[in-house]
Amino acid sequence: MTTVPKPTMRRDLERIEEVNAGTRTPVVFVHGLWMLAGSWEPWARYFEEHGYAPLSLSWPDDPESVAEAHEHPDAFAGKAVGPVADHLESLIDRIDRKPVVVGHSFGGLLTQILAGRGLAAASVAIDPAPFRGVLPLPLSALRGSRPVLGNPANRRRAVALTFDEFRYAFANAVDEDEARTLYERHAVAASGIPLFQAASANVNPRTEVRADTRNPDRGPLLIVSGEKDHLVTWSMAHAAYRKQLRNPGVTEIVEMPGRGHALVIDSGWREVADTALRFVRRFA
Repeated sequence: MTTVPKPTMRRDLERIEEVNAGTRTPVVFVHGLWMLAGSWEPWARYFEEHGYAPLSLSWPDDPESVAEAHEHPDAFAGKAVGPVADHLESLIDRIDRKPVVVGHSFGGLLTQILAGRGLAAASVAIDPAPFRGVLPLPLSALRGSRPVLGNPANRRRAVALTFDEFRYAFANAVDEDEARTLYERHAVAASGIPLFQAASANVNPRTEVRADTRNPDRGPLLIVSGEKDHLVTWSMAHAAYRKQLRNPGVTEIVEMPGRGHALVIDSGWREVADTALRFVRRFA
C-alpha cells in the first residue's frame, strides 16, 4: 500500500525537486516550537533575492497554515526531537547539493543536530534551544517554559501560549501592538515533548537532545543570540558556542543588541537575516 504524503510533505518534496533542477546553493530554514514553516517567508524571499535557493521545511504533519493549526491544535502533539531531526534529515538527503541550514529556537537546536550529522555546508543557529552539555538554566528561561513544564501531563499534549505568555517568551523586546500582531500572525500550538526533553537532557545519557560537536564534517557554524531573549539567554547561547568550539571548523557567535526571541519574525528581522547572510556568503 502506497503512503500518500501529507500536504506539507508534498510541498516540501515539490520544492526540493525545483531546487534540484537549478544550480543555486540551497538554504534550508527550520522553524521551532509555536511557529510554522511559513514564518520564514520573508527570509526565503530575501535569500532568493541574494542568489540562494530557499527551502522552508516543515516538521512532520505540520498544518499548512496558522488558521488550520488553530482548528486542529492536537496535530502538534507527540512530536519529539529525534523523529523530527530524522524527518528533516530524510528531506535534506533528497537535495542534490549540501545545503546551508538556518534554524531558530528548537529549529536552532535541530540545525546543530543536522550539522553534527554532516548534512550542512554551513549553518546558523538563532537563539537555539539547549542540547546535552549546555548547563545554564536561567530563571527567565524557566518562566518562559512554565506554560509547558508546569504540568507533567503536557509532555504528550500540544500546548498553546496565551498572549501574555507569548509576550514574555517571544515578544518582550517589541511594543505591545507589534507583539499582538506577531501573536495573531504566527503563534500556534506546540508539542510539549521537546521542552521536557531539553529540560532533562543533562540527566538522561540516552537523550535525543544531543549534537555531535566534534564531527569534522559539521561545517562552519554561527550562533546568534538576542540580547533580551528570555527563553534562550546569552549564557545559554554562549555555553552552546563553547561546546561547539571543540569542532575543528569555524565556530562564531554574535549577540544582537536589544532583541528578544521573536527576532526572526519581528520588524527587525532583516538585521538578523543580514547577519546570517554575511556569514553564509563566506562559506557557501
